[in-house]
Amino acid sequence: MDTVQLTIDNKPIVVKKGTTILEAAKGIGIHIPTLCHMKLDDLNIENKPGGCRICIVEVQGRRNLAPACCTEVSDGMVVNSHSIRVVNARQTVMELILSDHPSDCLICPKSGNCDLQSLAHQLGIREIHYKGEQSTYREDTSPAIIRDIDKCIMCRRCEMMCNEVQTVGVLSAINRGFNAVVSPAFEMNLDHSVCTYCGQCVAVCPTGALTEVNHTSKVIRALSDPSKTVIVQTAPAVRAALGEEFGYEAGTLVTGKLVSALRRLGFDYVFDTDFAADLTIMEEGTELLNRLSKYLEGDKDVKLPILTSCCPAWVKFFEHQFPQMKEIPSTARSPQQMFGSIAKSYFAEKMNIKREDLVVVSIMPCVAKKYECGRDEFKVNGNPDVDYAVTTRELASLIKLANIEFTKLPDENFDNPLGESTGAGVIFGTTGGVIEAAVRTAYELYTKKSLPRLDFDELRGMEGIRHATIDFNGFPLNIGIAHGLGNARKLLEKIEAGESEFHAIEIMSCPGGCIGGGGQPYHHGNAEILKKRQMAIYREDKNKTLRKSHENPYIIKLYEEYLGKPMSEKAHSLLHTEYFDRT
Repeated sequence: MDTVQLTIDNKPIVVKKGTTILEAAKGIGIHIPTLCHMKLDDLNIENKPGGCRICIVEVQGRRNLAPACCTEVSDGMVVNSHSIRVVNARQTVMELILSDHPSDCLICPKSGNCDLQSLAHQLGIREIHYKGEQSTYREDTSPAIIRDIDKCIMCRRCEMMCNEVQTVGVLSAINRGFNAVVSPAFEMNLDHSVCTYCGQCVAVCPTGALTEVNHTSKVIRALSDPSKTVIVQTAPAVRAALGEEFGYEAGTLVTGKLVSALRRLGFDYVFDTDFAADLTIMEEGTELLNRLSKYLEGDKDVKLPILTSCCPAWVKFFEHQFPQMKEIPSTARSPQQMFGSIAKSYFAEKMNIKREDLVVVSIMPCVAKKYECGRDEFKVNGNPDVDYAVTTRELASLIKLANIEFTKLPDENFDNPLGESTGAGVIFGTTGGVIEAAVRTAYELYTKKSLPRLDFDELRGMEGIRHATIDFNGFPLNIGIAHGLGNARKLLEKIEAGESEFHAIEIMSCPGGCIGGGGQPYHHGNAEILKKRQMAIYREDKNKTLRKSHENPYIIKLYEEYLGKPMSEKAHSLLHTEYFDRT
């Protein structure tokens, strides 16, 4: 039989064979609480270890209670999801979990966004009857992520993301019994491991066991220092998600209110990372064309396919796992780092501000950006190009802390010259956007013709690996796109085996690209939220007057006044980087 009939809470239902009780209940509107369970539909991955036992239900004829998340239905099954026996057992399970959990909710960074806290309230826990020893571990602080493992509840969501989705392989269950915990091997520090700081573990952790390193206090101190000029840049994906923290529907663009809020926080200038995205396209696009020219001239040593280099988690991934291929990615810095470099050179000189008196703050959807701005190659005499990176979630907290009524703010525009951008810069925020922006410029520079169309639907979507061929005036440019490091690994292995026919590949480490970054408002694997954010990005692109990076007047002026031309000696010094073998 392909279907089975069962009854849940006196409601008959017919479902496919192999369906779990949890899925069947959800299909008829019955909510069964879960903690360790998480399903990522678009990635076809489900975390259902059944370890927490919060989802237990009563199955008629079965002596023990059954975990709904990993128990398949059977024909004629009768399930009671909220009997008194079940409620009593769930409360007992929750009390046992809480008995080995710190009670510092008032100062926990996840307070208010903690699944454990919410579920304890939902289950009516008001006291803990089980007193005993609490497991304790040392806190591990890396450049981007803090591990407070006293708060780990062994749900193993982070393990699923790290191993199955990202294939990084840092986190796994170690030790046994009471001392069991999810950690890097031998309980080493994250910064001693191959962790990429993508932050996907942070995004799915239901407690405060994994959180980002918070830079807001440092930003507040900088804003309070009258001797400093503090400027801010904001990434494209932030405007498509920040509104969720203030009650807006997912996919609502809040660009103007974002600018307004940043001004009210006291930033001296509010700029757009999209400007630097346009700059990135000029450098990366030129680099692509240079390699293609050599390839078409018969140069057998040319490094193709060229790989995009905007994502710091992806960069750290290949430095650890594929260092033999570190000559293949573009040497162009990410937009965040290009902005910081130009701000502390070109802009500082124009405004007559000393480099050390200029503080550059980034608002990013990404946890790895905190690590990126601390890399030594992005410092001049110890002074970083970007001083602090703040996630979308951190910015929302800062706005609330300053008692700014976000929903009532007027829409304002970015400052110039580093605030003017094109639609090509905006679409950097979603998977496929970087390579689409590059195509818009590279096509016109290569063919000397205007594009017949600006929207490349074949480069868009949410499939983990995509490919397309773009006609460059008779030359078929083969393009690959991957989001999620597990998918990136598949493409890299093909390149390594000599099986890749791509000329250019875009890679983003997070599912969905930056819209699904580890620093975005929590979406708990809800693919619909990511799709709505993606559509918001494309709407902003559509509404831009200019939609090609090489038509940005302030980019043109920057090259005329300061850089000369793309890939010039000065441009290479300020806008390019190198990669390292981190094995």
